[in-house]
Amino acid sequence: MTTSETRPGAATQPRKPAGDIDMLCIDTIRTLAMDAVQKANAGHPGTPMALAPVAYTLWQQALRYDPEDPNWPNRDRFVLSVGHASMLLYGLIHLAGIKDTNGAPALTLQDLMQFRQLDSRTPGHPEYRLTVGVETTTGPLGQGCGNSVGLAMAQRWLAERYNRPGFPIFDYHIYVLCSDGDMMEGVSQEAASIAGHLKLSNLTWIYDNNHITIEGKTDLAFSEDVPARLAAYGWDVQRLPDANDTAAISRALEKVRAVSDRPTFIQVQSVIGYGAPKKAGTAAAHGEPLGAEEVKGAKRAYGWPEDAQFLVPGGVHERFAEVMGARGAKLRAGWQEMFARYREEYPDLARELDLIGRHELPEGWDAEVPTFPADAKGLASRDSSQKVLNAIAPHLPWLIGGSADLAPSTKTLLTFQGAGNFEAGSYGARNLHFGIREHAMGAIANGLALSGLRPYGSTFLIFSDYMKPAIRLSAIMEVPVIYVFTHDSIAVGEDGPTHQPVEHLATLRATPGIVTIRPADANEVAEAWKVAVQLKHQPAALVLTRQALPTIDRSRYAPASGLARGAYVLADAPNGKPDVILMASGSEVGLIVKVHEQLAGEGIHARVVSMPCWELFEDQDEAYRSAVLPPEITARVAVEQAAVLGWDRYVGPTGTTIGMRTFGASAPLSALLTKFGFTPERVIEAARAQVRRPR
Repeated sequence: MTTSETRPGAATQPRKPAGDIDMLCIDTIRTLAMDAVQKANAGHPGTPMALAPVAYTLWQQALRYDPEDPNWPNRDRFVLSVGHASMLLYGLIHLAGIKDTNGAPALTLQDLMQFRQLDSRTPGHPEYRLTVGVETTTGPLGQGCGNSVGLAMAQRWLAERYNRPGFPIFDYHIYVLCSDGDMMEGVSQEAASIAGHLKLSNLTWIYDNNHITIEGKTDLAFSEDVPARLAAYGWDVQRLPDANDTAAISRALEKVRAVSDRPTFIQVQSVIGYGAPKKAGTAAAHGEPLGAEEVKGAKRAYGWPEDAQFLVPGGVHERFAEVMGARGAKLRAGWQEMFARYREEYPDLARELDLIGRHELPEGWDAEVPTFPADAKGLASRDSSQKVLNAIAPHLPWLIGGSADLAPSTKTLLTFQGAGNFEAGSYGARNLHFGIREHAMGAIANGLALSGLRPYGSTFLIFSDYMKPAIRLSAIMEVPVIYVFTHDSIAVGEDGPTHQPVEHLATLRATPGIVTIRPADANEVAEAWKVAVQLKHQPAALVLTRQALPTIDRSRYAPASGLARGAYVLADAPNGKPDVILMASGSEVGLIVKVHEQLAGEGIHARVVSMPCWELFEDQDEAYRSAVLPPEITARVAVEQAAVLGWDRYVGPTGTTIGMRTFGASAPLSALLTKFGFTPERVIEAARAQVRRPR
């Protein structure tokens, strides 16, 4: 059947040599991309035109994927890191006949016609959770490369834990299409380095070396030998001189499966905008529609009806079905039969995989979470976090993670027997070592989460700057990565302003979808971990201290379980009608507890509100929020060793916020607290002023 929109009388079938069905499929991918971009009047046509032979050969000859079941656990993963070439992926999804969870086409031809339109399933860059067949959101260049390393690490971990002799439950491969832009971004270099170190032979990057970026030729700013760089990282390298040589591409993909000790990097030379008479090989084919006449010229070059729009010739869908579809269906059916036998022989392991697939937790995962006794000296929240983490992890086998070379400082090392270190040849271990690669750590964690694991990554809060793109994508994709950020304030002290986070809490809180928790003591830390681990579709950021925090006496003050609601009344006025409300997060809660006690001696009745998580608090109903912060009590003081941005919603137009309005300074902690006003005297002064203020 031929599907097309054409002008009256226009030809509806391409002029192709008889039997050249594969070339017909390739040119269908190209023309769909051109037509979609042209109709949207926005997008990137050139790369899909160039890479159609590469992507088609990969999907048809190598990718182990059943379009009827896109969530099959042992499917190969395809990542389009060159996300602006999204029409390449959308065309493949449509032509391959990938189905959604209801059995309907994931993308119809009408969906392709709605490219880049409001509420369509074909946005400008591929979006995970929006479009079935998209394995990860790849907007900023390089992120898909980083995600792919996480996907590959997850496959190795799953295989090590769950595969048994005769039962290769997990042996899938990860394929990535990437671009010059991906290769220039630093995150891809961090990711490539760690992938080579880990010898991830289940990972293949295919690099489209078309020598073009938006500004022009890549030699304006980019001249290194990229395959040589990847070889130095420990990758197996292949160089293919022509993206249209499908036989050479096929041979390269056959070699990939034979490489068992390193990842594979295939450089392919292509011509961006292949077939366009004037714009092929130029920056004009990159980030804008070709224009009507140039589209016609390219179609003529393909032997295509130049007036046909969104033409899918007869036989194209069928070709995908008889090759990729038939192979995938056979592989999936064999896997399902094998897994049924596996379930009988290894029922406990199968039940774990069921839980992973449903994003559920094993029974008793929190049975050993400690309760901390009152202690005036207390613990740094990074130290109590380590105790809680090591109480949870033995009961949650797929909780894995590590730090960017800071585990001794962030206290995120898993110390229980058998935890081990994830390294080449030891892929079932639980401690990940990312090296000093914060950006890659975030992108890798996203890949791990996309595979069903529960990853955490840690560093100092100040270095969340290096991770911001990956953190943001965690939220966009709604994947439950846990970020453990320590050294959370100016209390870092002598390291000075370069290491003292000031604006970072505001940045995290401003990012939609992230649950940012700054606990006040060890018991709030325990509750914070409980909240974070139970999240299914949100990342969490735990913001922890280097310095000791007093462990609040919960026999005198409210239980730490209030953290689950974001904010709670920790201490109150005797009659429940305070003169002033004191609120804080983290280390400053201990400060306002002291102030509360001193104000009581003056006859000023204060309410103390611990506010560890604004997002959770905003999720509560109005009745609860008003019970914690009664609108009629306008005398309010907020205290936090961070930028004051955002606190105005809680203190109101007449309240006071004691926070940071400059960067910090290099000095011992006590001197910094005095300099910046984080002292009982300063808070008491602010509280008195609020009480005296005319109502």
